[in-house]
Amino acid sequence: MCRRGHGQSVAMARSSVNPGSKFSSSFALHICVLAGLLASHTLATDALPVPQQLSILADLAAQQLSISWVGGAATTFDLTILRTELDETVFFETISVASNPTSGRQQWNWTSAEPLECTSLSVQVRSRDGQSTSKWSDTLIHQGNDLPTNTKAQVYPQDKVVPVGDNTTICCVVKEKRRFGSMFLGNTTLASKLISRRTYTITVVNQRPSGPAGTNVYCLDDQKTLMDGTVVFVGYPPLPTDFVCETRDLTTTVCQWNVGRESYLYGKRGTNYFINGRRCAGGKLERKVCPLDEWGGNWTLVARNSLGQHELSDASELSHRVCPVAPVQFSAVTHAWNATVLWQWEHDSYYSLSLACQVELTCMGVKTKRTFTGVGLRSVVVSNLYPDEDHSVKVRCGAQRNFWKWGDWSEAFPFRTNVTFPDAPDVWVWINGDNTGQLVWKPMTHRQSHGQIRAYKVTFWSPEENEQHSEVILPNSFAAPVNLSHFATFSGDRIVASVIAENMGGASPPSSVLIPLNWTDKESIAASRAVYADGIFPLSWQSNENATCGYVVEWHQGSCTVNCPVKWIKVAPGSSNASIESADFLPGVRYHFSLYSCSSEPVQLLQRWQGYMKELVPSSPVTLAAHQEGSDLVLSWDGIPLVSRRGFILGYSVYISDGSTSTLLANITDPEARAYRVKGYSTGTYKFTVKTYTSAGEDTGATASVTLERYADWLILEILTSLGIIALFMVILAFICCKKRNWVKKAFYPDIPEPKLTGVWSRTQGPLDVKPSPNSVVHIVEKPEWDSSKEMLVVIPEEDEGDEGQMIGDEPVDTDEPTSIRYYNQVVDERPIRPRFPDSSASSASSLDSARTDVTYTGIQTSASSLVWPADPQGPGESHQPLADLAAAAAAGGGGGGYKPQMQTTAQTQDLGLASPESPSEPQADFSGGYKPQSSWHFDSPTEAGEGSGLMPSLGSPTSVASTQFLLPDGEDGGEERRQPSSSASTWFTNLLSSSKP
Repeated sequence: MCRRGHGQSVAMARSSVNPGSKFSSSFALHICVLAGLLASHTLATDALPVPQQLSILADLAAQQLSISWVGGAATTFDLTILRTELDETVFFETISVASNPTSGRQQWNWTSAEPLECTSLSVQVRSRDGQSTSKWSDTLIHQGNDLPTNTKAQVYPQDKVVPVGDNTTICCVVKEKRRFGSMFLGNTTLASKLISRRTYTITVVNQRPSGPAGTNVYCLDDQKTLMDGTVVFVGYPPLPTDFVCETRDLTTTVCQWNVGRESYLYGKRGTNYFINGRRCAGGKLERKVCPLDEWGGNWTLVARNSLGQHELSDASELSHRVCPVAPVQFSAVTHAWNATVLWQWEHDSYYSLSLACQVELTCMGVKTKRTFTGVGLRSVVVSNLYPDEDHSVKVRCGAQRNFWKWGDWSEAFPFRTNVTFPDAPDVWVWINGDNTGQLVWKPMTHRQSHGQIRAYKVTFWSPEENEQHSEVILPNSFAAPVNLSHFATFSGDRIVASVIAENMGGASPPSSVLIPLNWTDKESIAASRAVYADGIFPLSWQSNENATCGYVVEWHQGSCTVNCPVKWIKVAPGSSNASIESADFLPGVRYHFSLYSCSSEPVQLLQRWQGYMKELVPSSPVTLAAHQEGSDLVLSWDGIPLVSRRGFILGYSVYISDGSTSTLLANITDPEARAYRVKGYSTGTYKFTVKTYTSAGEDTGATASVTLERYADWLILEILTSLGIIALFMVILAFICCKKRNWVKKAFYPDIPEPKLTGVWSRTQGPLDVKPSPNSVVHIVEKPEWDSSKEMLVVIPEEDEGDEGQMIGDEPVDTDEPTSIRYYNQVVDERPIRPRFPDSSASSASSLDSARTDVTYTGIQTSASSLVWPADPQGPGESHQPLADLAAAAAAGGGGGGYKPQMQTTAQTQDLGLASPESPSEPQADFSGGYKPQSSWHFDSPTEAGEGSGLMPSLGSPTSVASTQFLLPDGEDGGEERRQPSSSASTWFTNLLSSSKP
């Protein structure tokens, strides 16, 4: 009986699933085993009723099975749900279910994580009482779409809408006779799970909101061929906020609310709104508006979409929710400084309502709001407007009592105010250094001109002289020339200059400035430093009690000196500071600021400043020059023009370059320095660079090369010093020689003793009328020893000049004989004689031989043929006079003009037998005969010679053939007066010694 019963259960299960289907042998075996186990407990479970009439109701959209059965009096049941094809348990749980009092059935709802279409599910129920259970009910199977009869490919769920953050399981039923490949969520491949022979699932966890078209899921086979797909929509349920209702016309209702959180669901899945059961479209804006035909007082808003719904409520009285609409039909009555704005209302009920209206005025981009009140308000007067300006207004109103909120803004209404006379111009005066200048005024803005300026009228007036001069300036000019020299004849000390601006509305009030005839030079006041900071030049000064109408601060570029484009501001009385700000300030430009007092007297300069917006390095270097001064090098440069300084000059850096490197030589911190002296360098070429620096740094610098040469002044100084030392030495030497002149004379220039001759040599001097005698040969003994046998001079007769050479050559040399000297035996007149022409041949001497010395009378001697001689009455024999006669003539002092033989020493004289009776040691001062070097001589006059003597005049003095000096005859006392002084140093020295006192 057990085996038969088991077979009946299997047959029933098959018929429930599909009468025509076949189960595998493994599934049949499993059922048989389960039936045997149940049979073993038959005796224990016979007391509990088996659930009957099992039924299943499926909600595919909610993926829910509603299971119901009849279980008698039991309240506890075991419920099991299996995947039919693979016999996998999906759900097994003991549940408590009460029976329905009416039908007596028990019901249990089970939600599946997988779509119910993915595979077939088998359901069984049994009763439980503690540990005792009844038999399982008959198996009831919910058919899936993976049956063999349904061969096409499928993906579930289709177009599913799920909330954000949920997990979603999606299944793919593979087409018959095809193999599964993969499943994609968008572009992402997800891991799949097999739940039946043809069904595979994927699970998407913590889903993010999807786009307006949802998220695509598709299934591919093993050939990567698309089989089927679906779309998943992920969003939020609706959550509206700020639901409120109000009235616009005191009759109907307008309800508004905000959408709130975005649902990310659109179209038929989007949110629908209902107010008191009436659907409202609400529009596409975030702020939804829904009009209602009447005022209800209570309102309920319901917002609903595929994921749920949300409700909001509101309630109020009519007078507390008045929100007026915008006024319409604007107009205006305009004036120069104000305008009246009028409008109309769309609803007549507003004319009896107390309203508060807000007017927004816009002019030149600036908006201001003004509030007006009144019953049924429909016009306002807007004041403090600008003449000849474009304005516009917008108006919105609200209930003055029980104010709810402002109504809607109206459209902007534009209008333009009327023209009126201009404001007084802002006038100032600029005077140059030559008492010329210009009267300047600022261009007027449109809000100052109150219309188009047509012209300016400028007037110069002298209060004392009561004279004035006016001229009209074009509207695009803002200056008039001023020449204070034209007012020099006025008796007063000031000139009143005024400017009037004119437009179509009239003339402006005059704006005046007092010009002093003795304008103060601005350079007379030292300028302080103004530091630019935070976009301004802050200036401060001590308050001046004379500035009754304030101050004027003017500024201009420092590089400008004549008719500068000056700017200025006026400062109120009592102020002691001002901040100068301008968009025209440029970096690297020096600006000069001047402070003037304003009063009933002419303007007076009080203080000056100068400064830079930003200091830069100078734009151009100095002009550098280098030159040598003594042993130093001097670098000099000119100042940089003000326009090129671009900052306050702090000093100069001097560099010396040697190739590629530069070395700082000096840092000159005096900005007024214009030169630098470089010392201590040797001769050579040097390259110097001078760079000017400001607070911004150094400029590029100017370079100059200079060659240091040996200092010529030092060389001259050295030479002069040497000469001075030599001169000092010579002075000292001369002084010593002067003090020791006797010793020097004896040591270096001893007296030559005169010859001592015996007998009487004098004779009566008379004129000689002789012809020129031939040369005589005088033998002079050179040795001091004389032969005693030779007691007198031997006169050697002269031979003819033509045989002179032969006779000298044939004559034997006798060393014991005195040396032969050739001379003219005649008296020489010291007066000069001028020859017709010089004969150099007659002045030359002929040497007899090595033991003889020729002495001739040269003295520019001429030949006999070149001179004119007088008739010779005497024969030539008279020309040969004895030596004794000549000596006697010389001793007799007959003119002292004859030449005497040179004196020998005392020993020589004694040897010759011409001994003097005086002692040998006695100086021979009384007789100065003998030949001496001639220092000065004269030509003999041929005329005088002819008259005094018949002999041929001497043409000079005797000279030695071995000497270049003339030999002068040593005269007696008084002869020195006729001598010519010598210009040579030796003669001067000799005279010095000889003339000195012993």
